[in-house]
Amino acid sequence: MITRLLAGAACAALMGLSVPVSAATNPELPGVAISPSANQAVDAFYASRGGAPLWLRGGADTTAARALIGILDRAPLDGLDSGPALAARAEALIASAQTGDAAALGAADRLLSAAWVSYVQTLQRPPSGMIYADSWVMPRRDSPMQILRRAASAGSLAAYVRSASQVNPIYAQLRDTAWAQLQSNGGAMDPRVLISLDRARERPFQHKYVMVDAAAARLYMIEDGRIVDSMKVVVGKAGPHTQTPMLASTIYYATLNPYWHVSPDLVRSLTAKNVLEQGVGYLKSHGYQVMPADPNDDRVLDPTSVDWHAVADGTLQVRVRQLPGPANSMGHVKFGFPNAYDIYLHDTPSKDLFAQDDRDLSHGCIRLQDAEQLARWMMGRDPQTAATAPEQNVELPTPVPIYVTYLTAQAHDGQLSFVDDIYGRDTQAERMAALR
Repeated sequence: MITRLLAGAACAALMGLSVPVSAATNPELPGVAISPSANQAVDAFYASRGGAPLWLRGGADTTAARALIGILDRAPLDGLDSGPALAARAEALIASAQTGDAAALGAADRLLSAAWVSYVQTLQRPPSGMIYADSWVMPRRDSPMQILRRAASAGSLAAYVRSASQVNPIYAQLRDTAWAQLQSNGGAMDPRVLISLDRARERPFQHKYVMVDAAAARLYMIEDGRIVDSMKVVVGKAGPHTQTPMLASTIYYATLNPYWHVSPDLVRSLTAKNVLEQGVGYLKSHGYQVMPADPNDDRVLDPTSVDWHAVADGTLQVRVRQLPGPANSMGHVKFGFPNAYDIYLHDTPSKDLFAQDDRDLSHGCIRLQDAEQLARWMMGRDPQTAATAPEQNVELPTPVPIYVTYLTAQAHDGQLSFVDDIYGRDTQAERMAALR
């Protein structure tokens, strides 16, 4: 019970970071909210079973019930602040059932079902700040009845609830490390841990996906619930227009021998500036081509015919692309995915950047330490081409979701650590929570 109180206190300061479940207070648990839809689903669920118990099928003390109570004890870290109170009430009812109180056994089973619905619905809330840019990765919200029926159909209910509570391996590692720390030394949990847990609480339904942690500048390849590989990345600078956003999308194909399509702001602020300082020879020496601003017009322009002063001051727009080759900023392979920010993963010839501790150096896109390694994992083969033609799009055998998050709290070897809040998002989250 002491641990439950500590966990509840640790989360109380940041209750405003989570969107509360629409709920009515359970009269048996003052201050504990159970959603009306959950209560209705529980009634319908037990009616369909003729009142047969789900969690306590083997009597007043089962592995499944103990597994769920343990999950509820730490549930404030998962965003369900009422978890410890629900666990305590379930334990009290189970204790009464063990003395032969049949009504208490039924009440405990129903309470555990309602608690499981509330817990799963909490896990299924989208992470704060996540932008969903593709329909294939939109969060799935199960109805209370779907949640209960799925639990009832599990071969091992205890194993099922433990597996469902893992969410994803990055989240589970951080949450379990934080919980172990709370149990060992008590006290209040660092708000940054709770903020990062909220951002990491993503439950992909695909068996294979990519997660990028922009705060730690690292990419993870995840398959069948395990981190199978990882690599360093370079992410966006801390400026207002260069941060790498939190977003979820889907990678459908790899682009081999890619062009680098220079962004309009860089054409104006950098390319035009260099042409004015070094002459049009700058373009040829770096493999750049100049094209009309109209994306449907692929004519290559004579750069001497372009008013580069007008390009530099923004009164004239042109497109600039860099041809494939050793110096191309995209390297040998690029992975685009739908989003409104023109963010993508790509190779880079500047491998020295990965030796730096601080890797917030790009204009928002994500540079890969080993793009060919990632390509092999997603494509199932080496990213080789039979021809030298640029922009060869190769469809992946199966689309691979990508989740770009931002975790300043980290867990390594059973210890919590923190990276710099380079984008100031933790500070903003704490400020917003204080205003609620």
